[in-house]
Amino acid sequence: MKRNDNIVWLSRDHHSGLLCSWKVRQGVKKEIEPGRIKKYILYFFENHLEDHFKAEEEVLFPYLEDAYTLRIRSEHQQIKMLIYQIEASGDPNLFSYFASLLELHIRFEERHCFPHLEEKFNNTDLNKIGRDLNYIHTDKKEIYDDEFWK
Repeated sequence: MKRNDNIVWLSRDHHSGLLCSWKVRQGVKKEIEPGRIKKYILYFFENHLEDHFKAEEEVLFPYLEDAYTLRIRSEHQQIKMLIYQIEASGDPNLFSYFASLLELHIRFEERHCFPHLEEKFNNTDLNKIGRDLNYIHTDKKEIYDDEFWK
């Protein structure tokens, strides 16, 4: 789906999130030592998801508060709480739940929320959002040596 140029980098981040979900699922499927998967999940959250969530909440959502943005905020909180549970317990049963929750969240944003926002925002707002996102966005490459998913 063609994304408005002003929010396209958020979709690129989503691609990384979907890869994260896949990697975690591969690790679980291959019965990789849980500590390795946990370490990756925490790495990905701290180095990618936290900033992404913040950008969406601080740059996109002030322009529109409705059922879509409320759901996204709620899902961000769910994912953060799950990360805290994974960090505290390392329970491998939470890994698949994390992968599924993250994927469902991304799919909802891409298929429903972003098209809704693009429809609701006028060009002036979209251009301002694009400038604000470009100001805070850094293109983070994933640098993670333990490729347990292979």
